[in-house]
Amino acid sequence: MQQFQISKQQWLIKLFFAVSLLAAVLVLAINSGNKHQYKDVVESGVLKIITRNSPTTYFQDRDQVSGFEFELAQKFADYLGVELQVEVADSLEDLITEVQSGNVALAAAGLTVTEERKEFVTFADSYMNVTQQLIYRGDRKRPKSLDVLLNSTLVVTAHSSHAQSLRRLQNTSMPQLTWIERDDAEVGELVQMVENGEIDFTIVDSNEFNALSGFYPRVKAAFDVSEPEQLAWAFAKFSDNSLLAEAREFFSLMRETGLLAQLQERYYGHLNQFDNVGTLTFLRQADERLDKYKTLFEKSAEKHELDWRLLASIGYQESHWRALAKSRTGVRGLMMLTLTTAKEVGIKNRLNAEQSISGGSAYFAKLKKRFKNINEPDRTWLALAAYNVGAGHVRDAQKITEAQGADPDRWMDVKERLPLLTKKKYYKNTRYGYARGYEPVNYVQNIRKFYDLLVWRDQPEPTYDMQGKDSMFTASANYKTIPPLTVN
Repeated sequence: MQQFQISKQQWLIKLFFAVSLLAAVLVLAINSGNKHQYKDVVESGVLKIITRNSPTTYFQDRDQVSGFEFELAQKFADYLGVELQVEVADSLEDLITEVQSGNVALAAAGLTVTEERKEFVTFADSYMNVTQQLIYRGDRKRPKSLDVLLNSTLVVTAHSSHAQSLRRLQNTSMPQLTWIERDDAEVGELVQMVENGEIDFTIVDSNEFNALSGFYPRVKAAFDVSEPEQLAWAFAKFSDNSLLAEAREFFSLMRETGLLAQLQERYYGHLNQFDNVGTLTFLRQADERLDKYKTLFEKSAEKHELDWRLLASIGYQESHWRALAKSRTGVRGLMMLTLTTAKEVGIKNRLNAEQSISGGSAYFAKLKKRFKNINEPDRTWLALAAYNVGAGHVRDAQKITEAQGADPDRWMDVKERLPLLTKKKYYKNTRYGYARGYEPVNYVQNIRKFYDLLVWRDQPEPTYDMQGKDSMFTASANYKTIPPLTVN
């Protein structure tokens, strides 16, 4: 009996150590996430990320996917030599959860680096600084302090950095503050609700508001409600950091080569070029005039393999879609063709809308061919500048750009040198001489803005478009009212 008892004790001891060892291995495996995350991504041939739908992250534009975060992640996938696979989160909470679980390699979603989020994820190097801005309807008196929130309807996205900031504010200086958090709302919806008068205020990151403000001309930013904050990709906190290390090398390379600045210029470089009045005027004239010529733009676009909305944007910049337009320099028609250009593309009557659109489209297509060795979208921006000021002057600006050690094939570099063509020091050494080089810069920026507005106008009506404050939450129960703190 005694012998059996000892054996049993020994067996229990061995079992205890075996279970402990197994548990330790399991804990180590869990805490290490993908032990060789970089190796796993490369061997699988897939970089799986999670993002969210917004104009600055990821969105579908008819037959193509776009968005700053999407293109940045695509470049990272190319850097790794793998395919990019994108998952779209239903909420900000899902973003963090999916990263924590290891179901995705990272979150590329314009996430603000906060102390609260650092408890759950590890952030890569920051690629942009933003501020949180209080958004209001412009026909109201401009708010001057956060006190205006005490008797107003304030709605923010749940689990956002904005919600975190409000909680800190409530805990420190404004215990009476109350607001609503929506789990199913993205920033575009909230800004539209302010525009429609359904809510009084929301809070939006500055980069997102810059991207959205042109589409909602009745809203404005009152003031910053935060100090500058960093945006960064989020990785699993307990990963082996091998993929994170690759991401840091990638961002370092993007900065050194100027590719990060180029991508930022593509998505943000043309913003703030258009005031609210200009936006409202454009949208009104689009409703009044564009439909008359839309079929003609589409026909010419198909012939030359162009986007009809880009051609229409050129037409608006040139004549505000007026077929009989005439400038003091003698260019005429909807696409404002010179006599020389009209002859070059075989147009006999510049005042005929169909001929003008056909001729302007053919001319723009020819200009694009002159820059055929340049990658998009820079090729398009340079061709647009040439439509305005002439290809010769653009070539001169490219040569100045190259002489100054910048890239002549990048619009962001060339647009900085085009205004130099107004200065004798520079234009005296060029082939085509003086030019009002600031004009093509503004010209391209305006057309980019018009194009964005037409793309937005061309989208189907959003399903969240509601009528009146009383129905604000009828579409979803995914909201929570944050009450004021009880003051003892």
